[in-house]
Amino acid sequence: MSQDEVSNITWHNATVTRARREKLNGHRGVVLWFTGLSGAGKSSLAHTVEEHLFQIGCRTFVLDGDNVRHGLCADLAFSDEDRTENIRRVGETVKLFLDAGVIVLTAFISPFIADRARVRSLIPFGEFFEIYCDCTLEVCESRDVKGLYKRARTGEIKDFTGISSPYEVPLCPDLVINTSALNLDESVNQVVKFLKQNGVIVENES
Repeated sequence: MSQDEVSNITWHNATVTRARREKLNGHRGVVLWFTGLSGAGKSSLAHTVEEHLFQIGCRTFVLDGDNVRHGLCADLAFSDEDRTENIRRVGETVKLFLDAGVIVLTAFISPFIADRARVRSLIPFGEFFEIYCDCTLEVCESRDVKGLYKRARTGEIKDFTGISSPYEVPLCPDLVINTSALNLDESVNQVVKFLKQNGVIVENES
């Protein structure tokens, strides 16, 4: 895009603000960023937490890694550069949902610390919660019904996180869920407790 084209772009301020949307929703918008290896339980946890929040009347949406790659990021592969661009696009999408006053839950491997930090930098302080689904590689492989890890170990799948591409463990996540040891209900309970403690949902909502 040329400088002339950039100068023709104007930000339009809406009369319906985020504050008004949140008042209508009855809760504030936040980002729950689930990260971890493939098979760590990110998608299951995000969707089950969403179901709980929906049942108590919250406005929610899950951005799932596989689903996003069917559309928004269908043109991207799995090189380091494409992974970074994938998360960049998701970060910008998250900002839009946050402006709508929605509790947005994301389920992405998002293997690189710098990429996750970049998304956090887009979000106002206290509204981005990094939730690390801590699961051993052995357990993740044992859950691999698609056989992706096996194919990665034979070299059939290149750039596979945890095998031929690195996963950088969060240094200071807001919440760690040991999905190796906890079942889904126990993991959901930990997330819900965390949301109550941080004032996202009120204590009597359960």
